[in-house]
Amino acid sequence: EEDSTNSFVCLLKKMKEMRVMEKVVEETEEAFTGRMGALAEHWRDLHARRAQLKAHVVTSGTTVKENERLRTQALKKAKEERVENSKKESELLRARRELESLREQHQKLSKKLLKYSLFKRYLEDVVENSQFRDVEDIITYYKALVRTRKDLLQSQWGNRQLLQQGKVLQQRIRAQNEADILQCRNVLVQLKGSLEQAQRDIQQWEHRWAEVQDRATRKATELKSLTMAIHSLFQ
Repeated sequence: EEDSTNSFVCLLKKMKEMRVMEKVVEETEEAFTGRMGALAEHWRDLHARRAQLKAHVVTSGTTVKENERLRTQALKKAKEERVENSKKESELLRARRELESLREQHQKLSKKLLKYSLFKRYLEDVVENSQFRDVEDIITYYKALVRTRKDLLQSQWGNRQLLQQGKVLQQRIRAQNEADILQCRNVLVQLKGSLEQAQRDIQQWEHRWAEVQDRATRKATELKSLTMAIHSLFQ
């Protein structure tokens, strides 16, 4: 009985320990299940965050590319605007210089106009006391005179040029004639020398011809004598 009691007590202890262990196991399983659920929820959050981050990266990349394109366009436009502004500043500076030059010319013309106003009054007096109708008529007549004088000067200049060319040509012809005359004189001297030599040669040949004729006469006489001698011998 004691052994049975002890066994029963041990069994109760073991059953109690088993229930404790089962409870611990249940608590552990519940904790593990809760932890696994928390982990699953954490993984789902991580996947969601990863998807959001990936979408954000894609969106950010597109935005960066767009911003870079807009930045490039802005820089290009700013460069074009600087070039255009530089051109406009150059044109403005040139226009200011031209304006300043025109102002100086205007001042000079104004001074000349003031200076020549006396001549205008003089021309008006001339119109009143002459056959000209107005100042423009006088200016036209003056321009015609200037053109006529210019044509006359050109004609005189042309005549002087022709005269100068004639003188040069005359000098050339004279020099050529003198050269030809000198050459003819030299040829004449040579011909005179040749003529004298020919005359001397003629005299020499005439003398030789006379000698030849005399010799021929003697030969003919000798031949005749020889013929008569032969004839006499033949007889």
